[in-house]
Amino acid sequence: MSALNEIKERIGSVRSTLKITSAMKLVASSKLHKAEMAIEAVRPYERTLEDILSVIDSYRSDEDAAPKSADAPVAVVAIASNSSLCGAFNSNVIRKALEVCGECSAVRVFPIGRRMAEAMNKAGYAAEADYSEIIGKPDYYRSRTLVRELRRRFAAGEFSRVVLVYNRYVSSSSQVPVVEPYLPYEKISDKFSEEQKALNEDFIFEPDPATLAARLIPYLLAMKFHAAVLDSAAAEHAARTVAMQTASENAERLLLELTLEYNKGRQEKITSEILDLESGEGGA
Repeated sequence: MSALNEIKERIGSVRSTLKITSAMKLVASSKLHKAEMAIEAVRPYERTLEDILSVIDSYRSDEDAAPKSADAPVAVVAIASNSSLCGAFNSNVIRKALEVCGECSAVRVFPIGRRMAEAMNKAGYAAEADYSEIIGKPDYYRSRTLVRELRRRFAAGEFSRVVLVYNRYVSSSSQVPVVEPYLPYEKISDKFSEEQKALNEDFIFEPDPATLAARLIPYLLAMKFHAAVLDSAAAEHAARTVAMQTASENAERLLLELTLEYNKGRQEKITSEILDLESGEGGA
């Protein structure tokens, strides 16, 4: 009887866990939908700024154009999450961030997310400050505050370069850890054909190209950083949705197995009692 009671308790425990994982899956799925909308709203603006700057890039003269000291430490801005239960989301990006840090002779770490800060601290890399709010509640103005600090310190020669490490959201089932150069700012790619470049020479700029570059680059850098934060947030919610879906499916499968085991044990007990009764009557 004790064995049956033990199975019954496990069934109750699994049912409770199933309710939790199912609820967490619904919450993560809802947050993922909002995060997808946020990142899709930012990307066209970011691409347009990049297109404009690709035209005026040759006129640039700003503090983000080149490192002031090649021997200065590398600033590694690594983004993870504040919580767990999201599969390999955190471990993948933490591994990538540690690889980047290991390749540098000197680093300054800006961990965004408590899980990243804990991992970096454990690996011996002291965090510059607590930036967990940036990923906890993604907000453009919070992102811009950190961007301004990074640009100011880069311009002062404290960093030789700045790199971003984060999970890029590809789809609900795919999140890829990436390392992205951030400062010095460089044109993304020479994606314009020679014909397009020739057409660019016919543009009339108002104000002058150098002034436009000086004004637009800070906006683009802030937007690029905020897009990375939103990408990471969407990837986190996607990873948690999948993890909770998998956990729910495993709980349902285990529940079926335990229920079957319980019913078999109960049937055996009833059969044994019937046989005992029949044996007792025969003896009488």
